[in-house]
Amino acid sequence: MQNNKLILEVCADSVENALIAQSAGAQRIEFCVSLPEGGTTPSYAQIKTAREHLNIKLYVLVRPRGGDFLYTDLEFEIIKSDIRFCGETGCDGVVIGMLNPDGTIDRKRNRELVEIAHQYGMGVTFHRAFDRSNDLFQAMEDIIDLGCERILTSGGYETAVEGMEIIRQLIEKAAGRIIIMPGSGVAPENAAELIRRTGLKELHGTFRSRKIGGMLYRNTKFSHQEKDYELQVTDPEKIKPILELSTGK
Repeated sequence: MQNNKLILEVCADSVENALIAQSAGAQRIEFCVSLPEGGTTPSYAQIKTAREHLNIKLYVLVRPRGGDFLYTDLEFEIIKSDIRFCGETGCDGVVIGMLNPDGTIDRKRNRELVEIAHQYGMGVTFHRAFDRSNDLFQAMEDIIDLGCERILTSGGYETAVEGMEIIRQLIEKAAGRIIIMPGSGVAPENAAELIRRTGLKELHGTFRSRKIGGMLYRNTKFSHQEKDYELQVTDPEKIKPILELSTGK
């Protein structure tokens, strides 16, 4: 993070949205699908296509399903296979997170995932499974020990604004040993306060707006007309004001 310039990571749920984010000035993409479920792993074709078209850093969310972060042995094998594919495809990193039933970090299995990622030269972000852990500060120490480079967090709250004070404390206690990257509910309206009150160096968000799709014909027998025909697209006008905060424009 040279010159203390803000690093903005955009969570994109399609190759098209990732490309919009790149054009708007984002430095890194977290690539996923199924955002209403909190994000899951994109298809191999989507990952490959994203890597072919993006020239900024690409981190892929490796999460086989929505719901909790307690995985079966079969799901664990799928996660490992997805990480290997990301490495073989030339991704810059992966985004992972596994918990034990008691809410502690699953050190054994997360360590195995980190080691696989490192074999391919990929970085590792620990995602918001962290926010579901039973002790955020102990969880941070465990994740540092695992060799992850950053934690995506809302400070244990629904949004980063609500968890601002905890985020500040995490950044302070991390003392440069790991990047604490706030995310969830981040918008141009609150980014400046988040930066000022936490001392963050990296920020994460979806920065999307609703857009009506191009369909001319609509089947009126379905009740959710607007929802069925609208798209959620990355909005450059929500990205640029945040980037300007770090450039002083």
